Amino acid sequence: MTHPGIRTPAHPFPDLHGHGLRLRPWDADSEVDVETWFRGRIDPELRRWNTPLKITTDLDSARESLRDTVRKNAEGTAASYCVTDAATGTPLGHIGVNVINRVMNTARVGYWVLPEARGRRVATHALALTARWALTELGLHRLELDHAVGHDSSCHIAERCGFRHEGTLRGAMWEAERHDAYRDMHLHARLATDPDVNP
Repeated sequence: MTHPGIRTPAHPFPDLHGHGLRLRPWDADSEVDVETWFRGRIDPELRRWNTPLKITTDLDSARESLRDTVRKNAEGTAASYCVTDAATGTPLGHIGVNVINRVMNTARVGYWVLPEARGRRVATHALALTARWALTELGLHRLELDHAVGHDSSCHIAERCGFRHEGTLRGAMWEAERHDAYRDMHLHARLATDPDVNP
């Protein structure tokens, strides 16, 4: 069943291009993609600010997690991309439009960048590309982005890409490496009616 105002995307989702990047759907059968996913999920900086439902501990758990991500793409409940260098195809990180709500036309966006790709505005440019696509071709009305309070670099990326700070969500995220303690989050959002940005 489809809902007015939302377009069901074809699978796989289209590649997105710009700023020297190519965003392509993840491939759970690719050893390169599994290795990239594993490296991203075990990165200390990522784990400092994010605690996933299932902790990745080895390549097998990374492969299982990536398969779950690809399945959500196929179901249309998420659109997850491997961020790559457009010229070389080298994987640089991840960006995902998650928890797609086809009734309210909303979703949440999240991203990470591999250590060697940091400091090159990869996350900023990937977010700009993805937000533009999600709020136009994907047909979303509202795209939310949240991050742990204190994660200043994520806050700056959100603001550069037109995601306005809307407030603090109390106790809305797990503490690092724990599932029994909580921390506050900053909520940012961008609407389809907001002006486009070119960070």
